[in-house]
Amino acid sequence: MSETEHINFSRILAYQTAPSMLGIKPASLINVDENKFSVDENVSYFNSRASVKRLKIRELRELGGRKLLLLYNERLLEEHLKNQQIRSFLYSYDYAFTLSLDECLDKLSQRLNDSEGFPHEIGIFLGYPIEDVEGFINNKGENYLMCGCWKVYHDESRAKKQFTNYDKCRSFLCKKLDAGVDIYKALKIS
Repeated sequence: MSETEHINFSRILAYQTAPSMLGIKPASLINVDENKFSVDENVSYFNSRASVKRLKIRELRELGGRKLLLLYNERLLEEHLKNQQIRSFLYSYDYAFTLSLDECLDKLSQRLNDSEGFPHEIGIFLGYPIEDVEGFINNKGENYLMCGCWKVYHDESRAKKQFTNYDKCRSFLCKKLDAGVDIYKALKIS
């Protein structure tokens, strides 16, 4: 992996996953073109460096020369999935109550690979409010109050605050990279 490739991959991470890397969102999706990056090498390098912060990247699906990756904060996602309302929701999509985080991610990956689109429960893994995930399902993606990082059906003011915080995370990390700071130093990973 070249230095340029590392920098470009870091920029994609900073722009698309900053809230997850900075600990305010459990997970983020990244869709990467395999022709532009040594994806497996970049993911392996990230996972080896970022594991001290319990940050991980996991491939969920490969399709048409692109890889769909999930960058997640293991601690936040485990905590998020322990919520009883969320577990009950996932149970309705055949996620057994006893599944570990890795088993839940295996199931999500399987459902992504077995279907034409995105399984609706993916919003739960990304930290979207359950009311908005259910609103999206019940309204078939229509009749939302606002659209930002996701379609909002319930608490517009809470969502606006989250969107603003996500933008601040993205701005912070991107400015660090623009100033020549390595992403791992920006995340305080030695």
